[in-house]
Amino acid sequence: MKCLILAAGYATRLYPLTENFPKPLLKVGDKTILDWLVDDIDGAGLVDEYVVISNHKFAKHFQEWAAAKSQKVTVVDDGTSTNETRLGAVCDIKYAIDELNLTGDFLVIAGDNVLDFSLQRFVRYANDKGTSCVMRYFEPSEAKLHKCGVLEIDETDRIVNMEEKPAEPKSHWCCPPFYYYTAEDAARIPAAIANGCGTDAPGSFIAWLCRITTVHAMEMPGQRYDIGNLESYKQVQSDYPGIVK
Repeated sequence: MKCLILAAGYATRLYPLTENFPKPLLKVGDKTILDWLVDDIDGAGLVDEYVVISNHKFAKHFQEWAAAKSQKVTVVDDGTSTNETRLGAVCDIKYAIDELNLTGDFLVIAGDNVLDFSLQRFVRYANDKGTSCVMRYFEPSEAKLHKCGVLEIDETDRIVNMEEKPAEPKSHWCCPPFYYYTAEDAARIPAAIANGCGTDAPGSFIAWLCRITTVHAMEMPGQRYDIGNLESYKQVQSDYPGIVK
């Protein structure tokens, strides 16, 4: 299985920290955000290659980071250099798959969040279900729901509907940017884009996919720490407890 890491954003809300440096390589405690994610996932022994999808501006930083890792890490440069010319997450995923001729199942994760639980649980959940899967968490804030991918699920964890940034949220279940695509579903990405699937938010593909096939949603067993601006980064620096296996 390949792990695709979305890291082509420009993190403009974290300027000046990220004006010339990628957010996924910022330190949280004694490790970078990417190190927390990759070192945890690698413990499951199921991923044989990590693919970091970068923009052109930050590709060299990721290549230097990758050179020091014991895992097999490939950096894909999507060729963009500004926030205005970014491809969008779904197009970046397609670009990396096409560029490296990748096949099989994929774990797809955002490279700018840390978790206090192991993602190995999510991988095992997806393997047990045998379908594409996402995670979900309960978001009580109506204001925050308007900025998230919102899920409707049934009693078996199957996604009945998903909507990115809904004007009128139909539930309080939010989908963080961590996904598992089966090989069959990953091959549907070009068709999704051709059929008008949104391409900026990574959850847009799942919103399209759940309408044509079965996708399940695992309830998160812990907390996600989103680093969106300078204030939240400072908060994570003081609050993050590390990963509980």
